[in-house]
Amino acid sequence: MRHGEVHNPGHVLYGRLPGFGLSDLGRQIAEQAADELRQRDRPVSALFASPLQRAQESAEPLARVFDLTVQTESRIIEPTNRFEGMSPATQRAVLRKPQNWWWMWNPLLPSWGEPYRSITTRMIAAMHDAYDSVDGGDVVMVSHQLPIWSTHLAITGQRLWHDPSKRRCNLSSITSFERRGSRFVEVGYEDPAAVLLASAVDDGAV
Repeated sequence: MRHGEVHNPGHVLYGRLPGFGLSDLGRQIAEQAADELRQRDRPVSALFASPLQRAQESAEPLARVFDLTVQTESRIIEPTNRFEGMSPATQRAVLRKPQNWWWMWNPLLPSWGEPYRSITTRMIAAMHDAYDSVDGGDVVMVSHQLPIWSTHLAITGQRLWHDPSKRRCNLSSITSFERRGSRFVEVGYEDPAAVLLASAVDDGAV
């Protein structure tokens, strides 16, 4: 599950910066996701969340619904990014300076942040360990847009480099995987808070 809307009045790329928690709407969106999982009437045995505030807060409704403790999983954190903390205008200003052009030398990695392959390796390893940590039932993991989308691409056999504007990973969306044998397969995608997303602002994702 992705986190809910973040309180981000400066419209910065918040990345791993501290102090970026959910907005009031973001809490409602996270509640909708928890309610969607409750209505599935499937046992949930464990709950993991990225250490970042927005993910921890998005996990709180799930913890209440399923009477679980949120376990922090550092491997499902947001990737690093050289533009972290910058607004779109600042990013444009930085890239107008030739000495910064090397940041963009390879969009296939990408060169401005953690490589996609690194992201998917740590994400899938965390998924395997989470799966192995329970005797049965579902596991919910609360993460971020790029890690979730990159994992989707890797598991479905697609190339990892992509257009960020075309990611299918909305706020508090749920991307579902099953482990079959030794590998994961994707089995579903839901937007539980679709009605609320029209009022949401989603402009700080890496």
